[in-house]
Amino acid sequence: MIELFYAPTPNGKKISIMLEEIGFEYKITQIKLNPEGGFSKGEQFKPEFRKISPFSKIPVIIDHDNNKEVIFESGAILMYLGEKSNKFYEQKDRTKINQWLMAQMGYVGPMLGQHHQFHRYNSGKDKWGEERYFKITKTIYGDLDERLGQSKYLAGENYSIADIATFPWIARHDWHDIGLKNYKHLSRWYKFISNRPAVEKGYDCLNTGEKIPEIKL
Repeated sequence: MIELFYAPTPNGKKISIMLEEIGFEYKITQIKLNPEGGFSKGEQFKPEFRKISPFSKIPVIIDHDNNKEVIFESGAILMYLGEKSNKFYEQKDRTKINQWLMAQMGYVGPMLGQHHQFHRYNSGKDKWGEERYFKITKTIYGDLDERLGQSKYLAGENYSIADIATFPWIARHDWHDIGLKNYKHLSRWYKFISNRPAVEKGYDCLNTGEKIPEIKL
């Protein structure tokens, strides 16, 4: 059984979606974060959580079927679960999958996260920051759209952990104000993944009725 230390953020949703996709038994231990993203108040800073998450970040998993193995960092967790389940991380495609997964971890997620901070949480406080990360987010949408015009999924013709990692960040498109509808190939990919039953269930793993945001026309 997998224990998932979770909050309903894009990084948390990556893992709940993956667990639903591979059909593993899991339970959720919810970690309540500081909603402003500051370095105080949130449960992720408690000493007992820092014992398993050295950077005070979610998600973390404990694999109770594997000597209580602890894995932190969402990309590493996806790789671990992909290897353990032998799903969505095919050996023949791993070089490409790893590249697109690392692109999400090192670029797509962090840059969209900064856009959230300046554009949504602190709108009007820093014009330079808002304009910078709006522009970067728009570039990311364009780059992903270009890739998906060449390939059914990010790493090729097969759905993989690279798609699972990237999808929850694009699912916040209504925060971005970029206009997902303007990106034909990215929209096609988004709609297709949105309709996967495991994605719908993993997105609302807390059973609060949370829906995957639709593309605004």
